[in-house]
Amino acid sequence: MDPRAVVAGISLLLFISIGARGEGLSYNFYEASCAQVEDIVRAALGPIFLSDPTTPAALLRLMFHDCQVQGCDASILVDSSEGYASSEMASGRNFGVRKRETIGILKTMVEAECPKQVSCTDILVLAAREAVAMSGGPEIKVPLGRRDSIVAPSSKLADSLLSAANIGVDGTLHVFAKFGMTIEESVAILGAHTLGVTHCSNVLNRLNEAEDGHIKGTITPGFEAFLRLNCPQGSLASNLTFVLNDPTTATFDNHYYSNAIGGHGVLRVDAEMVMDPRTAPAVQQFAENEDYFFEAFSSAFVKLSSSGVLIGDQGVVRESCNAI
Repeated sequence: MDPRAVVAGISLLLFISIGARGEGLSYNFYEASCAQVEDIVRAALGPIFLSDPTTPAALLRLMFHDCQVQGCDASILVDSSEGYASSEMASGRNFGVRKRETIGILKTMVEAECPKQVSCTDILVLAAREAVAMSGGPEIKVPLGRRDSIVAPSSKLADSLLSAANIGVDGTLHVFAKFGMTIEESVAILGAHTLGVTHCSNVLNRLNEAEDGHIKGTITPGFEAFLRLNCPQGSLASNLTFVLNDPTTATFDNHYYSNAIGGHGVLRVDAEMVMDPRTAPAVQQFAENEDYFFEAFSSAFVKLSSSGVLIGDQGVVRESCNAI
């Protein structure tokens, strides 16, 4: 069967099943209340991305981390305060998450045109979508209508729901299955690693798991030596230093997969997915066909951003994204 037909079928099933996981979301949700919201977000992000090319990767990660803790609800944007001293952002697994203030900037611009209409959550999802598109990736059509949370999850809850840096294929498939993703979509969503960098503090987790002095998984001796040289054990600067996820770190493309196949996967899951018989076929297909990867990633992105969301009176439209 043509792989494109498979993805088309997945997309159709996703469209039909949005009501089950994201009931109340629609592709024209703001047609009457703020039809220009997508244009506002897109226009505002252009100069922001130009001034700091690392922003797209940061916004994509920001959305992913928000959505993995009780669904996309903008809870990750809430500042720690007297009432929420141990909020979601205090989780160690949110180390390196940044650019939350960018969503606040976008919110201010949207509020100026459409007061009290568009949730911070939808703005975050739209920003992540534009991060992908403006970096050369697919233009993903996302349903809207999410509400913002009125309670900030604890750091303890975030610790239990966010993936650890040393997660492998088994754990990854388990995490994304909860969002209704197929194995192929789970491999596709990992393709977000094509943007940005990995801090050495996370690489050290993998180096510490080495058996007989060698890292587990597909990795060339030269790349292992590179990781050990750039992320030395015992370094006091491991939170400040980093390695590139792939050579085209500012471009959303399929090089992440060819990089992993070539033995240059930075994280444990990057290397394991090449060898695991459940995930290896998708890795190979995505490395060979970028369009196929883009379609599968788009499907996975919509599932992640639509699962377990708040709708209607289940949540609110915050006027300020960083406060409840």
